[in-house]
Amino acid sequence: MLKSVAAFAVTLLLLFAPFVATAQDVNLLSRDGSIAISGNFLSFDGEFYRVETDLGVLTVDSSGVRCEGPGCPNLDGYYAQIRLSGDAKGTRTLMPALISAFALRNGYTVATSALSESQRSMVLTDAENDLTVGEFLLSDTSASEGFADLVSENTDLVLSMRKVAPKELDLARQAGVGDLSDPRRARVVALDGLVPVVSRSNLVESLSLSELAEIYTGHVENWEAVGGADAPVAAHLMRDDLEEGSEFRRMILGRAQVDEERVTLHDRYEALVAAIEQDPYAIGLGRMSEGGAVKPVGLSGACGFEARAMGADVKSEDYPLTRPVFLYTPARRLPKLAREFLAYAVSPAAQIVVARTDFVDQGVDELSFRDQGRRFANAIAHAGGEISLEDLQGVTSALQGAKRLTLGFRFEDGSTKLDAQSRSNVHLLAELLEAGVYDGQILTFAGFSDGQGEAAINKTLSKRRAQTVMKAVQQAMGEAFEADRVSLRAEGFGEAMPLACDDIAWGRSLNRRVEVWLKPRR
Repeated sequence: MLKSVAAFAVTLLLLFAPFVATAQDVNLLSRDGSIAISGNFLSFDGEFYRVETDLGVLTVDSSGVRCEGPGCPNLDGYYAQIRLSGDAKGTRTLMPALISAFALRNGYTVATSALSESQRSMVLTDAENDLTVGEFLLSDTSASEGFADLVSENTDLVLSMRKVAPKELDLARQAGVGDLSDPRRARVVALDGLVPVVSRSNLVESLSLSELAEIYTGHVENWEAVGGADAPVAAHLMRDDLEEGSEFRRMILGRAQVDEERVTLHDRYEALVAAIEQDPYAIGLGRMSEGGAVKPVGLSGACGFEARAMGADVKSEDYPLTRPVFLYTPARRLPKLAREFLAYAVSPAAQIVVARTDFVDQGVDELSFRDQGRRFANAIAHAGGEISLEDLQGVTSALQGAKRLTLGFRFEDGSTKLDAQSRSNVHLLAELLEAGVYDGQILTFAGFSDGQGEAAINKTLSKRRAQTVMKAVQQAMGEAFEADRVSLRAEGFGEAMPLACDDIAWGRSLNRRVEVWLKPRR
């Protein structure tokens, strides 16, 4: 029997209603009766049965077998039910917008209904054939609850504003969900920004990341220590931002610990905003997508750079607290409807929909050379002893008359591996090139470095990074790349144009980047 069963695909498959109930006995028999698989029925997705057997959980192609036993589903009127759990804001606004657009694109109608205060149903119907195609069940919880639901098989997709945490990775592996750190398990569907927010009456306009860290660790207790009034600081934080995969931990807190006796934690963003609105001396970490009657605070550096959350800077990751919005999927076979939706959700067409929500889309904009004036002024003002006038003139000569694309590329900390947003950008740019959007153009992949080490070595390293990104885009295009339609080239400019202070870690991470500049062929 083992050899016979090996002919079938053996993998995990997500649970689907309406055929998800208590496990019941089934027998799956091959058409000629020579192969039999017995076990407890778990689910059916319209194409494959999922059965728990003595050999483990098996996924079996329904076209090759017939089902017998009390657990066999009634196949009349089958439709897939796809469950999504995670970030409250995203499940209330972003996902319904994408699902509705996906339905319209495929000629389906959508009926939305509230099942409870935190759960809603979106039923997709083929009106022409009077056929229910599928149902999306959206639960606005949090990233932490979403990952817990995935491990316990109470959801099929997780919407998260952060990377999966190490403890969640371990639980997922133990539960047979798969390796959620695998890039194939996480898709970036939109962008957001983590933004320090204070009362509108607060006089503070900007804070450094180190000052934010000192506030949340309890080392700064009075606003006077960071340029504000003589008044106690009341710090607020979303509970989910304490998880290991959050931008707050990665960019602000590091290995330090939050002073939970002095910091008020919230499970819902509305409660955090309400607390800051009512207290002139409160501070919290907000989001670009949420808003509220609060004042956003800029991020400053000791050398004079300041960053503020703006759409273009979030797209290019020039804003240090950019947050990719992830859709996590288990290592299971998804039904056709779910696979089609996931493919649509990361397409350029979907980004047009994202742009109409409160989130930042990944659509590629073009910034003129003149728009970069502040950056060039900063480059001149902060040029070190190893950066000559000739170096700055070289950057200007290479990029003058070109337009900068808003998609940027950065690497994971201490790695030559592109980060999640950059991997998404590789595929977005490849799709635009395949579609002929940049035919007749020269795309320059411009690599930059931080100021650590010798300038000559940094220039070489920056060119290698540019070449890495260029090759990744060419690889994503495959045979679709045609050199006669568009020219791709890589340049390295080293530390000649910093975006942030080099004396702090987050500034150096911003400075290590690859930009894409566009210029017509002559």
